[in-house]
Amino acid sequence: MNSDISLQKNIFRNDSLVRRLFKGLGQIMLQENAVTGMVFLAGICFGSVSMGVAALLAALTGTLTAIVLNFPSENINKGLYGFSAALTGVALILFFNPGVLLWLMVLVGAVLSACIQHFFIRQNIPVFTLPFVLVTWLLVFILHTFFPESEVTPSAAEASSLNYFVFPVKGFGQVIFQNNIISGLLFILAVAICSPVAAVYGIAGSFLSGLIALHLFNVPQGAVADGLFSFNAVLCALTFSGKQFKNILQAAVAVLLSLVISVKMTEYNLLQLTFPFVAATVLVISLQKIIITKK
Repeated sequence: MNSDISLQKNIFRNDSLVRRLFKGLGQIMLQENAVTGMVFLAGICFGSVSMGVAALLAALTGTLTAIVLNFPSENINKGLYGFSAALTGVALILFFNPGVLLWLMVLVGAVLSACIQHFFIRQNIPVFTLPFVLVTWLLVFILHTFFPESEVTPSAAEASSLNYFVFPVKGFGQVIFQNNIISGLLFILAVAICSPVAAVYGIAGSFLSGLIALHLFNVPQGAVADGLFSFNAVLCALTFSGKQFKNILQAAVAVLLSLVISVKMTEYNLLQLTFPFVAATVLVISLQKIIITKK
């Protein structure tokens, strides 16, 4: 009995590999919580088991890369080397057919993501999921150019009907490439476990972005219904969530900026991933610093 208790304590120590791994998954939506990460993994697996495996494998690889290269323990304990890696793994499974080459790319992508994340952390530059974006753009280009036969052939799916209660939930799901209500609800629950306030912000940001995209930018209704113009807004809202008025203002500005960037990237047929979130959030943070400096 005592040995079982001791094992459980070791597994869930702050510096245990298991805790680090799941905190890395939790950090996908900026939540430093291992339980949140576990629920995220459940949501991913509900939508796609292969994506769940890719997320787990990539997050583990990114974390182990950080350990082997002796990156700061405090950052590893926070899961900072797992989230971009995990997103890269899931994205590759979305765009390409599983095979030896693809799984190798998942591992390569995870290592690169962790190393790029560390570079920006050392420079004290907040870039959030930018390493995931950069690595995924690179690997998608390589696979598309040299191994086009590995690409997933898009199916001609019917456009989803718009439901104002459903699309904000799907926006949450699309943060980790899941286009179903259950995964979205699990992701909302996962965030709420760590921060109920953040979960409310995320839902509000998802709804606001989709609504504006539909009525102001006239984007396709099906894309809004599937949460494709909401997921960057979810991340923006989570980043600035808080109980002060300035948090609401920052979140709203970031959400609007991310939507504009997302719409423009869509017009030019660019793979946006979470770049609109990164760009909008960095712009708001920079603007805030300028205002504070002038004061």
